[in-house]
Order: sequence, then structure tokens, then C-alpha cells
Amino acid sequence: MPLPPAPTQRAARLNADAFNTSKATPKRSKKTAAAAAPEPIATAHSAPVPVAAPAPTTAATPVRARTSRAPTKASSTPSPAAKPGKARSSGPRKLFVLDTNVLLHDPTCLFRFEEHDIFLPMIVLEEMDAHKKGMTEVARNGRQVSRSLDALVATQGGDLCNGIPLDATGQRTASGKLFFQTAPLPYQLPASLPQGKADNQILGVVEALRAQQPGREVVLVSKDINMRVKARALGLPAEDYQNDKALDDDDLLYAGVLALPPDFWSKAGKKIESWQSGAHTYYRISGPLAAGLMINQFVYFEAPGEPSLYARVTEIRDKTAVLETLKDYGHAKNAVWGVTTRNREQNFAMNLLMDPEVDFVTLTGQAGTGKTLLTLAAALSQVLDERRYSEIIMTRATVSVGEDIGFLPGTEEEKMGPWMGALDDNLEFLAKGDGGNAGEWGRAATNDLIRSRIKIKSMNFMRGRTFLDKFVIIDEAQNLTPKQMKTLITRAGPGTKIICMGNLAQIDTPYLTEGSSGLTFAVDRFKGWPHSGHITLARGERSRLADFASEVL
Repeated sequence: MPLPPAPTQRAARLNADAFNTSKATPKRSKKTAAAAAPEPIATAHSAPVPVAAPAPTTAATPVRARTSRAPTKASSTPSPAAKPGKARSSGPRKLFVLDTNVLLHDPTCLFRFEEHDIFLPMIVLEEMDAHKKGMTEVARNGRQVSRSLDALVATQGGDLCNGIPLDATGQRTASGKLFFQTAPLPYQLPASLPQGKADNQILGVVEALRAQQPGREVVLVSKDINMRVKARALGLPAEDYQNDKALDDDDLLYAGVLALPPDFWSKAGKKIESWQSGAHTYYRISGPLAAGLMINQFVYFEAPGEPSLYARVTEIRDKTAVLETLKDYGHAKNAVWGVTTRNREQNFAMNLLMDPEVDFVTLTGQAGTGKTLLTLAAALSQVLDERRYSEIIMTRATVSVGEDIGFLPGTEEEKMGPWMGALDDNLEFLAKGDGGNAGEWGRAATNDLIRSRIKIKSMNFMRGRTFLDKFVIIDEAQNLTPKQMKTLITRAGPGTKIICMGNLAQIDTPYLTEGSSGLTFAVDRFKGWPHSGHITLARGERSRLADFASEVL
């Protein structure tokens, strides 16, 4: 069969109106066709069409305005990129003057101010240059900021007069501009402030910018409290950098536990489906309660005269949720390495620790709630008895409560020994309970066996490692930054389980708060993932003295 001849003309594009025209539409006259011609698409010279601004956290392609179609019911629905709670302000752009400590604290802060502009004084660049040497976290952040600034300047070819678009390197969330101080700015500060100090020079730049641009809001952003106090004393607006916080309110931290309403059985009892599989009973619930649940969240119902319920959410589909009853580790027959749970939250935590399908567990709570003891008992049971994991790896942030005592002698494990007092105390209790009937020799043998399966590692040497079939315990995780937490969690290989424990009320790392801690960051980002779980332990079980001290001191 011969091939058809090649086309002699190039194909023409259909206009927008052709897609809305049916094939059965009769031919129209020239006058009718001219009257129904599509409206021209807006160009750069036409008046702009207002469009819903994309959310600051979305890196999607901007929505284009369409003027060739009439609005329909479908087009009146807001775009997923235009979230009502994250719409950008329609007022004038602010000008934020950044202090050096903001750049050293968060090297990506240049792209966190959405549509607003950023101004960097020359003294800030000088201080950045002084902090970029070394292997500390501050030095690494300084070098990252320098690379970001170099990439932004390279896109403009060195023209800094009109400002550099912050989205020039692909950062879609920032639509403002970056300005550098390219000339001396006249300002007058009180004589009591030394003119040669860097902080005072930055304050002078803010004052000069306010005088140059009276119709624009100029705000100083600094992590230094004294700097902000001095700025307000001079009548200059100053703010703290809050974008590094995972949560705005510490009370909103996901607790992992939800109390069912008192009328749960009376209202939802007739609509609940239940069945039994093995030792567990399952309940399928629906309604508004199911819509607010998350995978691996624990629910409980306690009321006098009615049956209690302790369950975990195992499935969420459409508007229904499946609850699975728990194993009671408070009973002596279900003791884990001789340890029985003493309250409701401890039983929830033990169910997560003993579940092989849960790869990541976070435990928070005040001192004495049993975080370390429960985790070690579950680790020893699964390493020595069930042989689910090959060994236990324990690490922690080496942040001192008071003054540092200097360098510690010995190998890596010997240097980490003084930091692992909590491990030694809990192992002494667990070994005593397991080998108590075998006398002194039995306890010594048990201690040797336990010690052979526990490796103490320093976080300084974790980069690049991969843990296979390990039970990893990260103690005092509240002292970790989000970057350090990411470094540790990404070490997990196949068959590895990671437990993060900490007390958010005992943060010793400078410039780290409950909202910006790596532990808070991990709890907030992992909630709802099918292979992770979180529990906030509420009641202390160490001693009556420790419980009373936690409440009143």
C-alpha cells in the first residue's frame, strides 16, 4: 500500500474557541463569526488580571490568567495552590534588614520572607566573612549563605542597583528582591552608642532606610534579644526570626493520644462494626470523629459503669477509621524483660516499641516517666530474645548542663561513658531483674551478655553510616537541631528501628527552643505516617520525690 503524500503546509494551531465548539455546530455567516470571535489573551501591555496568589510553601508553576473563557461554576472553585490561610498580603512590601545571627542561624532565611524585600548592610557581610572558617555548625551555615549570595549575584551579572530577584535561582516561594548596601547611608545615633560596634551600625542602617523610604515599613530581624531591645528603645521596629519553629504554639504539639467523648458508645454504638482477628478486636467507626484521627494515634474511653476501650488507629479510609485493641503490657504475663507498664501512656508506648511494623518512635515527657527504661526493655527483648535486631546502638547529644569539664580520655565508647549514666542506671535495674535467681555469677554473665549487644556511638561520626537491622536509641533528642535530627534518622537501613526520646522542658542547647527543637520537628513531620508513632508520657513513675519536684520546681 503506497504511503500518503507528505503535507505541503505547516499545521496551524487551533484557537481557544475551537475547543468549545461542537462538531455538529452549523456554519455561521461572517458577521456572526466576527461577533463571536474570542477575546484576545492578555499580554504584557494589557491590564493585569488579578489571580489568586500561590501559597508560600508551594513550588508549583504560577497560575496563568485566562480571559478567553467565561467564568463557569468549576472556575469559581479556589485553586489548590491558593490556600486561604496562606494567601500573601495585598499591602505594600516590607523591607526586612537582616542581622548576621539570622543568617548564621538559618542559612535558608533569605527565601523565607515570601513577597517582601531583604536588605543586607555591608557590616553584615563583613561579619559573615569572619564566621565562615572552621568546622562548627555556624561556620557551615556561613559558607552556605555565601554560596547562596554568590549564586544570586551571578544571575544579575553584577547589577545590584535595582535589587536581585530572590527567585532567580529557582526558589519559587520568595518573590521579593535582595538589596545590598552599595553606598554609605547617613544616620545619627545617640552619643551613648559606640559608632564602631557592628550592632550599632546595623541600627544606623535601619534608621537611614526609614528616612529614605518614609512610605515603606522597614523592620529589623535579629535573634539577639539585646539588639531588639536597643532598636525598640530608639523607636525602630524589630522582630525575632520565627520561621525556624516547627510549631507556633508549643501546646499544639501532637500528643499521639486522644480521649473519646463521654457519649461515644451511646452515639456511635449502633453504627460501629466490630470483628475479631487473633488476639485483637477491631472496630470500624465513622463520622466527624474519624475524620480527625491519624494513623497510629491512640484513643481511649474511660467512664464509670461502661466498658473501657484502649485502641490504636490502624486504617483511615474515606470517612471511616479502624481501631485495633492493644496488648496489655501491664499484666505480669506480658512483661517485657521483666518490666510491666504502670499507666495508660506507658502501655501505649510499649505497643509502639514492640511493633515490628513501626520503624520510628518518638517519646516525650517529663523526667521520670520511664522513657529510657521502656525503650531499653523493648530493645533487649527484641535483640536477645526474639533476635529481630542484631544489636542496640545508643547515642545522645553531648551538651553539658553546666560548664564543660574538658576533653575526655580513651576511645569513642570510653569518651561517651560519662554521658551514658542513664543507660548504666537502667541496665543495672534490668540485669538485676533478669538474673536475680542465678546469684552473683548469673548477674555478671547477664551484664556481659547485655554489654556485648550494646554499642555506644558519638553523633560526630554518624555522617555517611548505614545501620542494618539495628535498634537505634537517640537519648536527649530535645537538644538536637532539625538538621542533626535529619542526619541521624537518614542513617536507617533495612530492618532498622529508631527511637527518639527527650524532655522538651530540659533543652540545654543555646538558641534552641521548644518550638525549634529537632525533636519537635520530627514529631510534627512524622505524624500520620503508617510506620511511625508518638506518645507523650504524662505521669512520672520514678519516685514520689521526683514527681513532686517536676511539678513544683
